[in-house]
Amino acid sequence: MAKPKTDPNYKVVAENRRARYDYAIEDDIECGIVLEGSEVKSLRQGGANIAESYAAVEEGELWLVNSTILQYDQAKTFKHDEKRRRKLLVSRKELSRLWADTQRKGMTLVPLVLYFNHRGMAKLKIGIAKGKKNVDKRATEAKRDWNRQKQRLLRHGE
Repeated sequence: MAKPKTDPNYKVVAENRRARYDYAIEDDIECGIVLEGSEVKSLRQGGANIAESYAAVEEGELWLVNSTILQYDQAKTFKHDEKRRRKLLVSRKELSRLWADTQRKGMTLVPLVLYFNHRGMAKLKIGIAKGKKNVDKRATEAKRDWNRQKQRLLRHGE
């Protein structure tokens, strides 16, 4: 996902940083997203939040539920609903795989990053995840703290 910084179109709009703490991400997939014109303008200004949202397979389609894209101030007549469900675009093969994965116990679809790709198209990266228990969260935090401490020790040569 790391693109060169010289690319003018690539821009991260919203990131769900808490997802990697709360969930064990097994796999991720890039999806297109169906947006209205004022939503795209609002995203270009950075007005989005995907922290409390999730993706769901319903009636053979993939939907992004509970995400927020703020109103675009200059849109007079064609305003959009901030919390509406947005359709995600994936191939049929990927959709069937996502549906099969979510039917297993404890698996869910979590949005990770909302961004504009190098072509200027709005994309959403969703992860197939399993919820972590408190023990797992503490273990992840301890591992992260140990890695920080190890880096500090290597830097100072102690």
